Amino acid sequence: MMMRSTNLANTPKAWPLAALLAIGSFSGSAYSEPLSQAIKVDSSTNSAAIKSQRKIDALSDKTRKMLDQYRSATHQAESLATYNQHLQDLLNSQELEKQSLQQQLTEIETTQREIVPLILKMLDSLEQFVRLDLPFLPEERRQRIDKLKLMVKRADVSNAEKYRRILEAFQIENEYGNTIESYRAELEIDSVKNSVDFLRLGRVALYFQRLDGSETGFWDKESKQWRTLPVEYRNPVRQGLRIARKEAAPDLLILPIPAAEAAK
Repeated sequence: MMMRSTNLANTPKAWPLAALLAIGSFSGSAYSEPLSQAIKVDSSTNSAAIKSQRKIDALSDKTRKMLDQYRSATHQAESLATYNQHLQDLLNSQELEKQSLQQQLTEIETTQREIVPLILKMLDSLEQFVRLDLPFLPEERRQRIDKLKLMVKRADVSNAEKYRRILEAFQIENEYGNTIESYRAELEIDSVKNSVDFLRLGRVALYFQRLDGSETGFWDKESKQWRTLPVEYRNPVRQGLRIARKEAAPDLLILPIPAAEAAK
């Protein structure tokens, strides 16, 4: 059996199919390259966009951090400015205080030079006053003045303390003039010492009475000596002693009072 070969090229319908296949093959190759390039471009664009976004995000974070740092620095600067102003005010105040202290030191030096003569003059006046006053509590008052004399010569006692102590002594002497007092001590009469009771009426009068009541007298300012009183004054002086000791209520006493001295 014999076979007959067939030539497809001569087949009318074969060429168009081959042509179509060729065209299709050519067309697929032609379109696949731009698409691939487009995909690559798009991918590259997306990558670039991602990188750009990352840069933007990084820049945004950096900007935020810089803004926070700026705000923190601004706050610190304001705090430092306030604190510096406060320190300046303190310095100004200290400078004024320093000037005031320097002025006070200058005044203290002047006062120190002036207060020493004043202290010595006050002490002399106090001693003279006690010497011319009624002779009550002579030992106590003399010892007080002697202690003050020793004190004013001590270097370990400040002038302020010396001045205060002398003023205190003046105050004690001043209070004597407003009080009534009774005390017991020895009194020399006719060259004989006797224990007697003394009655002091302020600084107006000073009386004495023997313990047995046998003799009563007073201090005569004019003659600067003790004088004996008549017997009728014995009970009033005794009553005055009881009043001074708070053994009796205050009462009217009839006693001789020395005449007031004329002012000189």
